[in-house]
Amino acid sequence: MSANQPTSETALLWVKEALQASFPSTVVQIRRPTVAVLFADGAEKWEILPGFRTSPTGHTPVYDIPGPASGWMSSAPTAHLEYVNEINQQEGIRGGAKKLARLAKAWKYFNTVPVSSFYLEMRAAQYMEAQTSFRSLAYLCGYFEWLDKIQLADMNDPKGKASRFSACSSAATRTSTLSKLHTAATRARKAVDAEQAGNTSSAFEYLNQLFNGQFPRR
Repeated sequence: MSANQPTSETALLWVKEALQASFPSTVVQIRRPTVAVLFADGAEKWEILPGFRTSPTGHTPVYDIPGPASGWMSSAPTAHLEYVNEINQQEGIRGGAKKLARLAKAWKYFNTVPVSSFYLEMRAAQYMEAQTSFRSLAYLCGYFEWLDKIQLADMNDPKGKASRFSACSSAATRTSTLSKLHTAATRARKAVDAEQAGNTSSAFEYLNQLFNGQFPRR
Protein backbone atom coordinates (compact mmCIF):
# COMPACT_ATOMS: atom_id res chain seq x y z
CA MET A 1 0.00 0.00 0.00
CA SER A 2 1.46 3.34 -1.06
CA ALA A 3 1.55 6.40 1.15
CA ASN A 4 -1.01 8.12 -1.09
CA GLN A 5 -3.42 5.20 -1.18
CA PRO A 6 -6.64 5.69 0.82
CA THR A 7 -7.94 3.20 3.34
CA SER A 8 -10.16 0.47 1.93
CA GLU A 9 -13.13 2.02 3.75
CA THR A 10 -12.49 5.35 2.02
CA ALA A 11 -12.11 3.68 -1.41
CA LEU A 12 -15.41 1.86 -0.99
CA LEU A 13 -17.09 5.09 0.10
CA TRP A 14 -15.73 6.91 -2.98
CA VAL A 15 -17.14 4.23 -5.26
CA LYS A 16 -20.49 4.26 -3.46
CA GLU A 17 -20.80 8.05 -3.72
CA ALA A 18 -19.91 8.04 -7.43
CA LEU A 19 -22.43 5.30 -8.20
CA GLN A 20 -25.14 6.93 -6.10
CA ALA A 21 -24.63 10.16 -8.04
CA SER A 22 -25.03 8.22 -11.32
CA PHE A 23 -28.07 6.27 -10.10
CA PRO A 24 -29.81 8.59 -7.60
CA SER A 25 -33.05 6.57 -7.43
CA THR A 26 -31.31 3.19 -7.05
CA VAL A 27 -30.17 1.48 -3.86
CA VAL A 28 -26.37 1.53 -3.61
CA GLN A 29 -24.77 -0.28 -0.67
CA ILE A 30 -21.29 -1.11 0.53
CA ARG A 31 -21.19 -4.88 0.81
CA ARG A 32 -17.54 -5.46 1.54
CA PRO A 33 -15.44 -6.19 -0.37
CA THR A 34 -17.62 -4.65 -3.12
CA VAL A 35 -20.18 -1.92 -3.64
CA ALA A 36 -23.54 -3.31 -4.77
CA VAL A 37 -25.99 -1.50 -7.04
CA LEU A 38 -29.47 -3.00 -6.70
CA PHE A 39 -31.62 -2.32 -9.73
CA ALA A 40 -35.36 -3.12 -9.75
CA ASP A 41 -35.41 -3.77 -5.99
CA GLY A 42 -32.54 -6.20 -6.28
CA ALA A 43 -33.80 -8.16 -9.30
CA GLU A 44 -30.59 -7.10 -11.04
CA LYS A 45 -27.40 -6.48 -9.10
CA TRP A 46 -24.04 -5.04 -10.06
CA GLU A 47 -21.02 -5.45 -7.79
CA ILE A 48 -18.05 -3.11 -8.20
CA LEU A 49 -14.69 -3.91 -6.62
CA PRO A 50 -12.17 -1.04 -6.26
CA GLY A 51 -8.51 -1.86 -6.69
CA PHE A 52 -5.07 -0.23 -6.85
CA ARG A 53 -2.31 -1.82 -8.89
CA THR A 54 0.81 -2.48 -6.79
CA SER A 55 3.00 -4.48 -9.20
CA PRO A 56 5.48 -2.85 -11.61
CA THR A 57 4.55 -2.47 -15.27
CA GLY A 58 5.51 -5.57 -17.22
CA HIS A 59 4.99 -7.93 -14.30
CA THR A 60 1.94 -10.04 -13.49
CA PRO A 61 -0.68 -7.48 -12.41
CA VAL A 62 -1.22 -7.52 -8.65
CA TYR A 63 -3.79 -5.26 -7.01
CA ASP A 64 -4.74 -4.18 -3.52
CA ILE A 65 -8.48 -4.79 -3.09
CA PRO A 66 -10.66 -4.43 0.02
CA GLY A 67 -10.35 -7.40 2.37
CA PRO A 68 -13.46 -9.42 3.28
CA ALA A 69 -13.72 -7.84 6.75
CA SER A 70 -11.28 -4.89 6.85
CA GLY A 71 -8.10 -3.45 5.37
CA TRP A 72 -6.55 -4.39 2.04
CA MET A 73 -5.58 -7.75 0.53
CA SER A 74 -3.58 -8.44 -2.62
CA SER A 75 -5.12 -10.09 -5.67
CA ALA A 76 -3.66 -11.30 -8.98
CA PRO A 77 -6.69 -11.94 -11.23
CA THR A 78 -4.80 -12.82 -14.42
CA ALA A 79 -2.58 -15.30 -12.55
CA HIS A 80 -5.65 -16.85 -10.92
CA LEU A 81 -7.37 -17.18 -14.30
CA GLU A 82 -4.26 -18.86 -15.70
CA TYR A 83 -4.33 -21.35 -12.82
CA VAL A 84 -7.98 -22.28 -13.42
CA ASN A 85 -7.36 -22.61 -17.18
CA GLU A 86 -4.30 -24.80 -16.62
CA ILE A 87 -6.25 -27.24 -14.45
CA ASN A 88 -9.27 -27.09 -16.74
CA GLN A 89 -7.15 -28.27 -19.67
CA GLN A 90 -5.57 -31.25 -17.90
CA GLU A 91 -5.81 -34.54 -19.73
CA GLY A 92 -8.77 -36.63 -18.56
CA ILE A 93 -10.68 -33.80 -16.88
CA ARG A 94 -10.72 -31.37 -19.80
CA GLY A 95 -13.38 -28.79 -18.96
CA GLY A 96 -14.08 -30.35 -15.56
CA ALA A 97 -12.70 -27.57 -13.34
CA LYS A 98 -14.95 -24.90 -14.85
CA LYS A 99 -17.97 -27.23 -14.93
CA LEU A 100 -17.52 -27.99 -11.24
CA ALA A 101 -17.13 -24.28 -10.44
CA ARG A 102 -20.33 -23.47 -12.34
CA LEU A 103 -22.26 -26.12 -10.41
CA ALA A 104 -20.92 -24.78 -7.11
CA LYS A 105 -21.87 -21.22 -8.06
CA ALA A 106 -25.36 -22.38 -9.07
CA TRP A 107 -25.75 -23.97 -5.63
CA LYS A 108 -24.60 -20.70 -4.05
CA TYR A 109 -27.03 -18.62 -6.11
CA PHE A 110 -30.12 -20.81 -5.72
CA ASN A 111 -29.59 -21.21 -1.96
CA THR A 112 -28.43 -17.63 -1.25
CA VAL A 113 -25.19 -18.88 0.32
CA PRO A 114 -22.97 -16.02 1.60
CA VAL A 115 -19.74 -17.47 0.22
CA SER A 116 -17.20 -15.98 -2.20
CA SER A 117 -17.67 -17.14 -5.82
CA PHE A 118 -13.93 -16.63 -6.30
CA TYR A 119 -13.21 -18.98 -3.40
CA LEU A 120 -15.56 -21.63 -4.83
CA GLU A 121 -13.87 -21.41 -8.23
CA MET A 122 -10.33 -21.60 -6.90
CA ARG A 123 -11.18 -24.51 -4.63
CA ALA A 124 -12.91 -26.27 -7.55
CA ALA A 125 -9.72 -25.99 -9.60
CA GLN A 126 -7.63 -27.19 -6.65
CA TYR A 127 -9.96 -30.17 -6.12
CA MET A 128 -9.87 -31.14 -9.80
CA GLU A 129 -6.08 -30.82 -9.95
CA ALA A 130 -5.81 -34.19 -8.19
CA GLN A 131 -8.42 -35.95 -10.38
CA THR A 132 -7.97 -37.98 -13.55
CA SER A 133 -11.56 -37.85 -14.86
CA PHE A 134 -14.78 -35.90 -14.33
CA ARG A 135 -18.31 -37.08 -13.53
CA SER A 136 -20.59 -34.23 -12.52
CA LEU A 137 -22.57 -35.76 -9.65
CA ALA A 138 -19.79 -37.81 -8.07
CA TYR A 139 -17.27 -34.99 -8.19
CA LEU A 140 -19.71 -32.34 -6.99
CA CYS A 141 -20.44 -34.60 -4.02
CA GLY A 142 -16.74 -35.13 -3.35
CA TYR A 143 -16.07 -31.41 -3.66
CA PHE A 144 -18.78 -30.48 -1.13
CA GLU A 145 -17.62 -33.17 1.28
CA TRP A 146 -14.03 -31.95 0.97
CA LEU A 147 -15.00 -28.32 1.64
CA ASP A 148 -17.06 -29.50 4.61
CA LYS A 149 -14.09 -31.51 5.91
CA ILE A 150 -11.65 -28.58 5.68
CA GLN A 151 -14.32 -26.24 7.10
CA LEU A 152 -13.81 -23.63 4.37
CA ALA A 153 -10.24 -22.97 5.47
CA ASP A 154 -8.47 -19.94 4.05
CA MET A 155 -6.62 -20.79 0.83
CA ASN A 156 -3.08 -19.91 -0.16
CA ASP A 157 -2.69 -18.31 -3.57
CA PRO A 158 -1.69 -21.29 -5.77
CA LYS A 159 0.42 -18.98 -7.94
CA GLY A 160 2.15 -17.35 -4.97
CA LYS A 161 1.35 -13.88 -6.26
CA ALA A 162 -1.19 -12.61 -3.73
CA SER A 163 -2.58 -12.97 -0.22
CA ARG A 164 -4.38 -15.93 1.29
CA PHE A 165 -8.09 -15.54 0.70
CA SER A 166 -11.16 -16.40 2.73
CA ALA A 167 -14.46 -18.03 1.85
CA CYS A 168 -16.64 -15.54 3.72
CA SER A 169 -16.65 -11.92 4.79
CA SER A 170 -17.39 -12.42 8.50
CA ALA A 171 -17.75 -15.01 11.25
CA ALA A 172 -21.54 -14.82 10.92
CA THR A 173 -21.58 -15.49 7.16
CA ARG A 174 -19.04 -18.28 7.61
CA THR A 175 -21.28 -20.00 10.18
CA SER A 176 -24.25 -19.73 7.83
CA THR A 177 -22.23 -21.02 4.88
CA LEU A 178 -20.85 -23.99 6.83
CA SER A 179 -24.38 -25.00 7.82
CA LYS A 180 -25.61 -24.84 4.21
CA LEU A 181 -22.47 -26.58 2.98
CA HIS A 182 -22.99 -29.53 5.34
CA THR A 183 -26.58 -29.87 4.14
CA ALA A 184 -25.38 -29.73 0.52
CA ALA A 185 -22.77 -32.44 1.12
CA THR A 186 -25.40 -34.67 2.74
CA ARG A 187 -27.90 -34.20 -0.11
CA ALA A 188 -25.24 -34.74 -2.77
CA ARG A 189 -24.14 -37.97 -1.08
CA LYS A 190 -27.75 -39.21 -0.95
CA ALA A 191 -28.11 -38.42 -4.65
CA VAL A 192 -24.94 -40.38 -5.47
CA ASP A 193 -26.09 -43.34 -3.36
CA ALA A 194 -29.53 -43.31 -5.01
CA GLU A 195 -28.00 -43.17 -8.49
CA GLN A 196 -25.68 -46.07 -7.72
CA ALA A 197 -28.65 -48.09 -6.41
CA GLY A 198 -30.48 -47.48 -9.67
CA ASN A 199 -33.09 -45.24 -8.02
CA THR A 200 -33.06 -42.41 -10.54
CA SER A 201 -36.21 -40.72 -9.20
CA SER A 202 -34.73 -40.38 -5.71
CA ALA A 203 -31.43 -39.12 -7.14
CA PHE A 204 -33.25 -36.37 -9.02
CA GLU A 205 -35.25 -35.46 -5.92
CA TYR A 206 -32.12 -35.05 -3.82
CA LEU A 207 -30.52 -32.98 -6.58
CA ASN A 208 -33.62 -30.80 -6.74
CA GLN A 209 -33.31 -30.24 -2.98
CA LEU A 210 -29.60 -29.49 -3.41
CA PHE A 211 -30.39 -26.72 -5.90
CA ASN A 212 -33.42 -25.45 -3.97
CA GLY A 213 -36.03 -26.61 -6.46
CA GLN A 214 -34.15 -25.34 -9.51
CA PHE A 215 -32.69 -28.61 -10.83
CA PRO A 216 -33.87 -29.17 -14.44
CA ARG A 217 -36.71 -31.64 -14.93
CA ARG A 218 -35.88 -34.92 -16.63
